[in-house]
Amino acid sequence: MPKNPPESMQQQRLRRSLNHHARTQCEEALDRAGDHHLEARDPCGGRTTRVPTGLVVLVGPPASGKTSFVRALIARREIDEDAVVSSDDIRAEFFGTSPTEGDSDAADARVFEERDRRIVARLATGQTAVAESTNVTPQARTRLIALARRFDAPVTMLRFTPDLDALLRQQAGRDRPDVTPADIRASAAAMARYAGADRLRSEGAHAVHDVPGNDEGATPTQAAAHFSFTC
Repeated sequence: MPKNPPESMQQQRLRRSLNHHARTQCEEALDRAGDHHLEARDPCGGRTTRVPTGLVVLVGPPASGKTSFVRALIARREIDEDAVVSSDDIRAEFFGTSPTEGDSDAADARVFEERDRRIVARLATGQTAVAESTNVTPQARTRLIALARRFDAPVTMLRFTPDLDALLRQQAGRDRPDVTPADIRASAAAMARYAGADRLRSEGAHAVHDVPGNDEGATPTQAAAHFSFTC
């Protein structure tokens, strides 16, 4: 029989996260993923969605547009650059020249401990922190929600939901050889199963919003215009 291909780094991290969650959570009690598209509501006027100061958790597979979206928010001066805490950026800081060294449980622990430290530093001073990583598994989100609760900070989750074909097309145009099509498929499957809007709210999100993307004909700049962090 043919052997299964070796797992990539992204797949190993996703599997470790899912396996950990299966050991520590009662999955059946929570598995009520919804597919609601939450419409923007605007207390600031117009059609803009107000995002309160607190923890903002981006939820979406690789290549779903998270990084382009936060860059557009920075360009619009909705958030400052230091507000974005990216696990990929931290991994590059620590292991950019040694990708093999960065592919281990010990490396993951170091990256996410530093991510948590930076988020805590923001929340402790009453500033917004944007957690930029895939966050498609409950285990990943539980850790973030626990940080927000330490400071009684509201948690806003922003979902990125391109279909699989769109993700694969977008991935093909990125310079990310560390992310494979198999990674995209695995993360998209986890998103579909574990990151419905109802489920995110049941986990502790104060608000859940879908970020418009190419499927809705929206560029990152247009998507960013749907949200206000400053009004």
